[in-house]
Amino acid sequence: MIKDDCIFCKLANGVFPTNKIYEDDDFTVILDAAPANKGHALILPKQHFANLFEIDDAVSAKVMPLAKKIATALKDELNCDGINVVQNNGESAGQTVFHFHVHVIPRYDSDDFKIGWPQNEPDADEQAAFAKKVSERL
Repeated sequence: MIKDDCIFCKLANGVFPTNKIYEDDDFTVILDAAPANKGHALILPKQHFANLFEIDDAVSAKVMPLAKKIATALKDELNCDGINVVQNNGESAGQTVFHFHVHVIPRYDSDDFKIGWPQNEPDADEQAAFAKKVSERL
């Protein structure tokens, strides 16, 4: 399904011009219009899925191999020091466009920004109990 009111559906399906770097039957990969660094790319499924919880399993299985392919090409071209592969789900996680997408961001040791989170020290018993509960859902 393609949503008429989704900007990423339109970008992925060629309705609007983009700086496309890759395309296949399932995905279009474009350079981000507001990049964190040169080469910042977005992997966009051509079909609409709002987030990770909605994406078709067959499509999602193709995402990481494609991210590896894009990351390798960017690293080879830019000689960057690293790559972030980022995928956000929900506003609280930083998702601003509600069409599943993956950011592939070239990184340099000299970057003035970092992606991270606090390193907490959880209670060992709580961790074990939580791991048991989650594993039962799987």
